[in-house]
Amino acid sequence: MTDTVTVDPLATGPDIGAVRREGGAIKDGTGYRVFRVVNALALTLICLVTLYPFLNLVAKSFSSEGFIAAGEVNLIPRGFNTATFSAVMGDPLFWTNYRNTLLYTVVGTVIAMAITTTYAYAISRPRLKGRTFFVGLAVFTMFFSGGLIPNYILVANFLGWRNSMWAIVVPGALSVFNLLVMKSFFENFPVELEEAASIDGMSTYGVFARIVLPLSKAVLATMTLFYAVGLWNSWFSAFLYLDDKELFPVTVYLRNLIAAATGTESVTGGAGGDAVQIGANIQSVTMLLTVLPIICFYPFIQRYFVSGLMLGSVKG
Repeated sequence: MTDTVTVDPLATGPDIGAVRREGGAIKDGTGYRVFRVVNALALTLICLVTLYPFLNLVAKSFSSEGFIAAGEVNLIPRGFNTATFSAVMGDPLFWTNYRNTLLYTVVGTVIAMAITTTYAYAISRPRLKGRTFFVGLAVFTMFFSGGLIPNYILVANFLGWRNSMWAIVVPGALSVFNLLVMKSFFENFPVELEEAASIDGMSTYGVFARIVLPLSKAVLATMTLFYAVGLWNSWFSAFLYLDDKELFPVTVYLRNLIAAATGTESVTGGAGGDAVQIGANIQSVTMLLTVLPIICFYPFIQRYFVSGLMLGSVKG
């Protein structure tokens, strides 16, 4: 005789759809509860493994040289010390370079988003003449480039952007990956909204600025995060095109501190105990100072992050 299966219509929460079998043991939702427990434990473990290096970095940045050299610093600072923070943040050049980084990030992100959004919207419209050519032109640059030396000659000599902010923010203003994600998002945009706006007399630019962009906050926030983080962490372009220390971004300033043999004599004005202490945790302090603004900025747009990528990469 075949067992009959019934579903409890009053079941809620994790037991919804619980299966009851006549003549057998009744264990409603047991498998789902086990899954939730295992999933929670696994995610907690992943979070701990991910956070440990950062917490160790913070602990080392506030620890004294002796404990760092002995490898005794884990998650809690040992021999609390702020000499390195005082030396780095007390240098006027540090704040000048920090201001430069903020300027480069804001200007570069605005330029990059302006180019990416307009380019992506244009090639997402089937009525665009030469659409295939423009898409292929963008994809071609993902696999082929002119090389470092031709790029340097173009930027430094032909365009004359050496020791200029434009050498930092313009050459990398368009990411083809971001362009294709945004293009896919615009292709899935409801055509009816654009047609209704056009019937009301709105131009193509008006539709784009007043209809499309306000309804694309998720993908715009995601792309803004990508561009901003890339510009904030960038140092090679500045290292290549800038000679004036007053124009350096903070990443180059901190990189020079780490690369120096003693690390901090130029900051502290001399050697001695302070130089030894600063040399011991200069790397931890510089990494912390670099990543801290991004950590503070990220929570405000984190809710757009996953949805922006999914909307732009998956067709429904």
